[in-house]
Amino acid sequence: MEASQIKDQVIGTAHEAAVARYWNEKQSDAINLLLGQGDGLIHHHYGVGEFDRSILRLPAEIREKSLLAELHRMENRQTEIILNSLGGVGRDGGVLDAGSGRGGTAFMLHDRFGCLVDGITISTYQVEFSQRLAHERGCADKVKFHFQNMLRTSFPDDRFDRVITNETTMYVDLFDLYRELARVIKPGGHYVFVTCCITATANSASPDIQEIDRHYGCNMHPRSGYFKALVSNDFIPYKVVDLTAQAIPYWELRTQSAHRTGIEDVFLRAYQTRAANFLLVGAEYLPS
Repeated sequence: MEASQIKDQVIGTAHEAAVARYWNEKQSDAINLLLGQGDGLIHHHYGVGEFDRSILRLPAEIREKSLLAELHRMENRQTEIILNSLGGVGRDGGVLDAGSGRGGTAFMLHDRFGCLVDGITISTYQVEFSQRLAHERGCADKVKFHFQNMLRTSFPDDRFDRVITNETTMYVDLFDLYRELARVIKPGGHYVFVTCCITATANSASPDIQEIDRHYGCNMHPRSGYFKALVSNDFIPYKVVDLTAQAIPYWELRTQSAHRTGIEDVFLRAYQTRAANFLLVGAEYLPS
């Protein structure tokens, strides 16, 4: 299949084209690259947990390095919570990282379990970047990245033992996503995700929700929408954790960074007012 045909198959709507363009053009974003420069784990999600508040008392000229290291530790902690919720993966097990970005979550999966990982993204830049890192890390035979759309992948039925989405579901229709994940995951397989979502007391008209959507070109979903879409596709939740309180410190610390992007106060308000939740869900695929 020619490159143009592959692209047409992966990117089929104006929204998908806009998302691909956003991530293809996001190449020199200082904060993501700086956070991962020590261990080579480049993330596009955020972080959870408390931070070392003594950092804020450091002199300004030396504070930023320690602050960035702490933000990265919190990013990695978020992924570790996902990995802890998967229920284990054998070395020959297969995991799909849907919306794999620059590969941070996929590499942590392989480092933890030694398993086979397939990452997919509709950004050709991200695919090339993460493939290069896989070769540099010596795991390209087990951690592979593909230019694919998570709503319509080319993987065979029952391909994966586990599936992860780490802050990527706000870009797609949930019913379409979970229909595809149900196709590629094995019966009894586990799906774990973390996401920012709209609470029952708020709606998409909330100014902070609208600003987050505008900033990232996404559409946050109501919390209830996740559970409706999961159950409709035979994913039965076995773990639900509200991480909102644990997400607030990350944004408090990032407001103090010289590399803040301007979205920090918006997330803080959304979480503090409970317009948005930060949620982890683990579900088992149990087709009838």
